[in-house]
Amino acid sequence: MLARIRRLVPKSDDQHYEEIVRNFGVGALRPPPTPMSDGELARAIAEFLKDQPSSESVAALGRRLDPTSRL
Repeated sequence: MLARIRRLVPKSDDQHYEEIVRNFGVGALRPPPTPMSDGELARAIAEFLKDQPSSESVAALGRRLDPTSRL
């Protein structure tokens, strides 16, 4: 999942990518229970990149990755 996300996050947005990695590491983000298409994942990442990495933007990404998430 992180390899797919890395391809979608431009190097200029490394802070966003690092925030995603950190939140997968602490369990705040989880992989989706069913596979996402590349298009679905790209849309979720594009929305995440619109804002500065924050707990709110991570929570929004978490809801896109796993709609059953309590984030």
